[in-house]
Amino acid sequence: MFYTPGQIGVRAGLSPRAAKATLRAASSSQDAAGEEVSSRPESTARKDSSSATFECGGGRLLLPRADRLQGMRILVHAAPLGLALLGNMIAAGQTASDKNTHQWWNDRTVGRPGNKPNARKLPLIAVRGNKFVDPQGNPVLFRGVSIADPDKISGQGHWNKDLFVKVSQMGARLVRIPVHPVAWRERTPREYLVLLDQAVEWCTDLGMYVDIDWHSIGNLRTGLFQDPMYDTSMQETFSFWRTIAMHFAGNRTVAFYELFNEPTTFSNKLGPASWEEWKRTNEDLISVIRAYDPEKIPLVAGFDWAYDLTPLRLSPIEAEGVGYVTHPYPMKRPRPWESKWEEDFGFAAERFPVLATELGFEGKAGTIENGYGPTIIKYLEGRGIGWIAWAFDPEWGPRLVRSWDPFALTESGEFFHQAMTGNAK
Repeated sequence: MFYTPGQIGVRAGLSPRAAKATLRAASSSQDAAGEEVSSRPESTARKDSSSATFECGGGRLLLPRADRLQGMRILVHAAPLGLALLGNMIAAGQTASDKNTHQWWNDRTVGRPGNKPNARKLPLIAVRGNKFVDPQGNPVLFRGVSIADPDKISGQGHWNKDLFVKVSQMGARLVRIPVHPVAWRERTPREYLVLLDQAVEWCTDLGMYVDIDWHSIGNLRTGLFQDPMYDTSMQETFSFWRTIAMHFAGNRTVAFYELFNEPTTFSNKLGPASWEEWKRTNEDLISVIRAYDPEKIPLVAGFDWAYDLTPLRLSPIEAEGVGYVTHPYPMKRPRPWESKWEEDFGFAAERFPVLATELGFEGKAGTIENGYGPTIIKYLEGRGIGWIAWAFDPEWGPRLVRSWDPFALTESGEFFHQAMTGNAK
């Protein structure tokens, strides 16, 4: 490389004129001291008709032509300055490069908990026998609603505490928060945790518990899913729960971790899967979660879009303090429903705590769905099974909300509002 004094000045933070003056000053000071000009093995001086060149450390300093001796003097005596300037240029280049380089060696795992003064404000919910209980051992029958994905709500301008106030006014004691894999990735885990922290803090203030739900639908073993928004992987699912468990460890507002929304093979359209494989996956997830957060209650879903719990008759999850999930929508079985419900999931409530984390319908409970609303609530609560209505959103059905502005509930929303306050008809 060839550098003129002007170029050295720019790279070292000096103007061209200042660089030339610095070189002249260096030469003059050496002459005044009467130092002897000498050549060095590592440097050479060359001239042509217009310039002289000083070579040092892989770079060359191009100087204006002078008489031979004076040129030699400048070159030799400027050598220390040239080396210093080159060193500064290299250091400056490295600093600029460092600023633009991903310093991966400084990366840390996302999810480390911050200071949450209200984390232990609500009573701890635990499992005892086939019930969810409070610290005094009293059974807790949860009634709640599922909001839409926080990323969706935020993007549409409705993410605020008022949303959760409206949920509370419905009579809900439990809020299900569905986290879609695509939203988790695109927003980034770090930024998504900001939304979850806000939701948990608002729910704490309002006295409501939280169920965090990894909202995928499909076959985790084959990696095939119902729609792109549900696409995930085994690695991402484990990473998600590691992050969540690390972040919310010790936070009693978050009562449940719903490990996977709706596992299904879709009649083998998403590939085969066995209960034993699914059971082992959930046991491994629980093991990772409890390494960070031993207090939370993991919720495990059965196949057939989280409806079927019949495998529990022979092979329940081998872990203590676990709850099970069912989604008993009206289309899952023909009427009469009750006998089918008992056969498919109700029996499990005799041995394990069960929570219906999704149910709902469109239209009026007594007409469109032929009385499904009152029938399912009576059946679930008669079995000691809590429930969560889907969905507190005007777009995702079955809808509980007709519109945000003005705020209005659907017929389904009105029914579940009455059911949460014990007035369902």
